[in-house]
Amino acid sequence: MPVPTPALTRSHPLGVTLSGDGADVAVLAVHADAVEVCVFADDGTETRTALSDVELGVWHGHVPGLVAGSRYGLRVHGRWDPERGLRHNPAKLLLDPYARGVEGEVALAPEIFGHAVDEDLVGDLRVADERDSAPFVPRGVVLGPLPEHLRVREDERPRVPWADTVVYEAHVRGLTQRFPGVPEEERGTYAALAHPAVLEHLRSLGVTALELLPIHASTSEIALRRRGLSNYWGYNTLAFNAPHPGYATAAARAAGPEAVREEFRRAVQALHGAGVEVLLDVVYNHTCEEGPDGPHLSLRGLDDATYYLRDAGGRPFDVTGCGNSLDFSERRVVQFALDSLRHWVSEYGVDGFRFDLMTTLARGRDGYSPDHPFLVALGADPVLAGTKLVAEPWDVGPFGWRTGQFPPPLHEWNDRFRDGVRRFWLTDAREAALGHPAPSGGGRGLREFATRFAGSADTFDVQRGRLTSVNFVTAHDGFCLGDLVAYDRKHNEANGEGNRDGSDGDTSWNHGVEGDTTDPAVLEFRRRSVRNLFATLVLSSGVPMITAGDEFGRSQGGNNNAYCQDNEVSWLDWDLQDWQGELLEDVRELLALRRRYPVLREAGVRRGSPVREQRQDLLWFSEDGEQMTVERWHEPDRRILQVLVDGRDRGLDSVLVVVNGGPRQLDVRLPTVEGLPRFLPRWASTPDRRRRATGAGRCLRVAPWSVRVLATA
Repeated sequence: MPVPTPALTRSHPLGVTLSGDGADVAVLAVHADAVEVCVFADDGTETRTALSDVELGVWHGHVPGLVAGSRYGLRVHGRWDPERGLRHNPAKLLLDPYARGVEGEVALAPEIFGHAVDEDLVGDLRVADERDSAPFVPRGVVLGPLPEHLRVREDERPRVPWADTVVYEAHVRGLTQRFPGVPEEERGTYAALAHPAVLEHLRSLGVTALELLPIHASTSEIALRRRGLSNYWGYNTLAFNAPHPGYATAAARAAGPEAVREEFRRAVQALHGAGVEVLLDVVYNHTCEEGPDGPHLSLRGLDDATYYLRDAGGRPFDVTGCGNSLDFSERRVVQFALDSLRHWVSEYGVDGFRFDLMTTLARGRDGYSPDHPFLVALGADPVLAGTKLVAEPWDVGPFGWRTGQFPPPLHEWNDRFRDGVRRFWLTDAREAALGHPAPSGGGRGLREFATRFAGSADTFDVQRGRLTSVNFVTAHDGFCLGDLVAYDRKHNEANGEGNRDGSDGDTSWNHGVEGDTTDPAVLEFRRRSVRNLFATLVLSSGVPMITAGDEFGRSQGGNNNAYCQDNEVSWLDWDLQDWQGELLEDVRELLALRRRYPVLREAGVRRGSPVREQRQDLLWFSEDGEQMTVERWHEPDRRILQVLVDGRDRGLDSVLVVVNGGPRQLDVRLPTVEGLPRFLPRWASTPDRRRRATGAGRCLRVAPWSVRVLATA
């Protein structure tokens, strides 16, 4: 009979808990011989207190004088045997993984490494470095409770249903650094997110959820810093429970971590007041400690063998491409991530999370499992189960691509939607424009387009529903939408990696000219393609996600991996040209249509009815008004389609989407469907704005490379 596994101790909450004349501290360091808590006075004097008790690998004890506002760190004693994951070095001050506030930055100095390195930061892992790292690394800061008026109330949350959700992915600094109307001292900060001008833009656009790129306290990779760059995106986490101080106003940073915490909390409150939920892009798959020869800042020195993934031979195993991967086959790693997620929900009022490289978080001893304890816990946890949870369903490890395989309540980024829609409107369209034969697999482009429009039924099973798919055409990585239609190849020279970084397969089309041009025909064609892509995104079944700035066609100059560009390359320029203002209005109109017609938001969703009784609510017609046949779906050069999003069965208005993905203007006969005598024009990706109704069975002239939207009322 198997020996029962000891239960996780709950009597000593990990981290710092204020108590009496100081604080109770608990630290996981399973393989350590001793753990010390180091408290720093204002003059830098360090006082060390050993944690005298250990239970199931958790060192704990009371530390007098450790109070709200105290700066502290940890020192861990034990064996130095890096090959076995034992990297204890008491000369290195470590950041508490549960620190709720962080002060100071990581210096680019030999002292931050646990092993001995020279001035070029190259050394020998076998030799522990004896130099004190304390002057060169951040401290944790103890925070007291939030003031009463800032505490989270459940009734403040917008709680927008998934069917009504529109996600807007943005970077705190990038969104607001150049935002008109925001005071100079607030630009690029948490405070700017609460500014009325920013809130009004989100409201007028129709956004219901602001998804922020990582705001966990982070630092920049050593290689970037040597090139004079920084990790702008923030996917290099230092502290998982503290907001990044660099996104706070100068006044908040000067006042300390409690003020930084309050500034972000106020931003969440303001967004909630505007009806906008707050989602965080979170990076629990790896840390800023990089590869085995990276810096020695927190988890590496506490318990490398427990926290970091290793292969069957005991060697570090990286499935993230970032130098290390957290080991979610370890229960304590699962606990750490869950504790952190609950903290952001309970302390800050965050409404949900997008999990970066989530396959890593569901890897057990035998690889990915949909029944992984972390995934089970997300659905069962009383704090987290009601939040919005979105998976990036892949990593770079073995069998890492898992789109469509995550269990409820998780929704998923749908890369198949991204790739299929881009192919139809860009790379396949380029071949059609040049008069080349359709790609192999006749009709593949149109069939795939229809599949993605219908919620990717080939990817997400009917039980989970079409709203499982978070549809996107662009995201923070890859080309932004303006560049997707202006560049055939990446231009990442500014990143300092010889243009080797970033994707080489962005499925883009420059429409005949690489980059900037004054050719009016090329510009008009590009802008029509942007509208076609946006229309497909907004009208398709699923949850649309917009990348900030795409609504007005921003450009990054062809850089498709601007992770290290904390400058005008990445910051949104809100000084819009006329065509950008027109595009912005078009996007607002599209999202208003999505709100106006419930059938677009709930296609395939019939509340309270068994799945087997749901009727077909997407009807497909060819240009002659007849239903599509198997033969027509397989016509190699077919790029014309009518989609009726049918609301009759639920007493809703129906919407007809006419897609012409080819180079010729066509007369399209609208379908004749019982109970739908006419169709009113509602939107078009071309300048044609006629508002006359067209009767069923009558012809409508449709421009090349266009989308038209009509409705029954």
